[in-house]
Amino acid sequence: MPDGRPEGHDDRQAVAARWAEQGYSCDLWVDPPGQVWAGFVHATDERVRVLAGELEVETGGATRRMGPGAECHIPAGQPHTVRNVGGTTARWLYGYRRR
Repeated sequence: MPDGRPEGHDDRQAVAARWAEQGYSCDLWVDPPGQVWAGFVHATDERVRVLAGELEVETGGATRRMGPGAECHIPAGQPHTVRNVGGTTARWLYGYRRR
């Protein structure tokens, strides 16, 4: 980025503010190409939003391919898998519903 901030910086702040208003946390995750997080289950709702790269999110028997700007909701108790299917590092936001 020309001003020296990482790609997706402004988007991250805007998403964090919106998610906070809706009762969610917001943190950044960075994965190398090919990284797979398989079979996770959380006791609370989760959100995922791609900032850079390409992810595949599998949940509820469906698989969704997501690029920058795409966002999905993963219900509490739903097993899910997240894969970096792009050829580059993926940067994505995840958040959990606060209790």
